[in-house]
Amino acid sequence: MATGIENLAHAVDAANLMKLLPSRPRVLALGEPAHREETLLDVRNQLFERLVEQEGYRTIAIESGCLAGLIVDDHVTSGAGDLDEVVARGITHGWGEMAGNRELVRWMRAYNDGRPAAEQVRFAGFDGPLETTHAESPRQALMALHTYLATWVDAPLLPCAAGTLDRLLGADERWTDQAAMMDPARSIGRSAEAGELRLLADDLVALLDAHTPHLVAASSRAAWDLARLHARTAVGLLRYHYWLADASPGRMSRIVGQRAAMMAGNLLALAERGPVLVHASNSHLQRHQSTMAMRDLVVAWWSAGALVHARLGADYAFVATALGTIRHHGVDDPPADTLEGLLSALPGDRHLFDARRLDAAFGDARPAARVSPWFGYAALNPAHLPGIDGLVFVKDALRD
Repeated sequence: MATGIENLAHAVDAANLMKLLPSRPRVLALGEPAHREETLLDVRNQLFERLVEQEGYRTIAIESGCLAGLIVDDHVTSGAGDLDEVVARGITHGWGEMAGNRELVRWMRAYNDGRPAAEQVRFAGFDGPLETTHAESPRQALMALHTYLATWVDAPLLPCAAGTLDRLLGADERWTDQAAMMDPARSIGRSAEAGELRLLADDLVALLDAHTPHLVAASSRAAWDLARLHARTAVGLLRYHYWLADASPGRMSRIVGQRAAMMAGNLLALAERGPVLVHASNSHLQRHQSTMAMRDLVVAWWSAGALVHARLGADYAFVATALGTIRHHGVDDPPADTLEGLLSALPGDRHLFDARRLDAAFGDARPAARVSPWFGYAALNPAHLPGIDGLVFVKDALRD
């Protein structure tokens, strides 16, 4: 074991986490190395609950669809809807079925009950309306943006009628064809209709921007913020579909880069209204460039965290999570010379570290990189430690 690393370990709690940071960041991101692990969601919930109570964070954003997340936000702020239905409809990617996500929403609603709006904690999905296999139609976002502008701006200024958008969008099934992810010829993202929609969306966004003073005063800042969300999402989805239809070698890098850009745009908008807690994959939140091997191609892009950090600087903090075992997925004891192996040798099950001090303690004897034995788990790259503010280590992901 590297000399002295046991002396760098702290209990995993909000107070110790904040001591690692020079000041309260506007965006505090907690990453995870594997999805769908209740142990990791329990760690997240315990930290986020205390950070809301003790540090004044007022938004919790998770790796879930930004439009569906509005259902959850309405529930936690007003009590609208049944908890089970809200979680099922409002948390995407299949993660509404996770007990830890349900518990987070339940706690947020209980925390907000009886509090004035200014003191309530808000929920947000910060991912685009995207799934692993496909992207959604831009219909919901584009039509909502048009409806908002048609309500508050003089009709002659609108670039088109709602019926024009409806005709160009056509059947939503054309946009959501799962085969388009692997076959660009199946995507309609470069059709004549999609090209016209991109121009109209650009005109609608320009109109929204140009009339900001009037729109904020005539509707409300909250309504204008929602219109901006619809604007970002409409433009982002049209760009995403455009690159789905691309057949060049840069296709996958542009697709995953566009997703990251949509995530970053949503996080930056959330940060405008106050301090934000974020939870997602380590790879979405890291400052380093992300890479992914696909057949004979290495795909590289800048993650949402890297993009937000470039804009916010010290107002962005990233806490990664490293994990020892996920035995129910064949991730057994890590090799002793890896980061996870060295940390697993410490007494106790959970630890918090200043990642840069931990890296300095290793010195030239930096741990080996662990090879992931399961596609759903991404081991932490020890070379990334200098770009991480805090490191949470969980020895075992347990399944009841």
